[in-house]
Amino acid sequence: MQTIDTALKAVEYALDKKGIDIKLLDVREVSSLTDYLLIVSGRSDRQVQAIAENIKTEFKSQHSIQPLAVEGMDKGRWALLDYGEIMVHVFQQPVREFYDLEGLWSEAPEVELEQTENP
Repeated sequence: MQTIDTALKAVEYALDKKGIDIKLLDVREVSSLTDYLLIVSGRSDRQVQAIAENIKTEFKSQHSIQPLAVEGMDKGRWALLDYGEIMVHVFQQPVREFYDLEGLWSEAPEVELEQTENP
């Protein structure tokens, strides 16, 4: 599976748990750390945990992909899943606003997504 396909699968798995305000940034031209940043919001600590856990579980069971690192899952305000070529950040909205990753990576183009919220 190509990196963009993997990133789009992560978007799908975030949507499965009703992730909101989903942004996929293509940082290949501006970062040597990763190719794509996926930024997702959840409405509560439990939803943040559920979104991150679903992405982690689905990648493992469907694609045999394990994260290189996982941070912040226990508190539920923010979670990071590092898959090397893709980094997934799941935030509660106030935490997302505080860290402002979209502003930090404003020079990175946003990948257009067909659907970014479940109806």
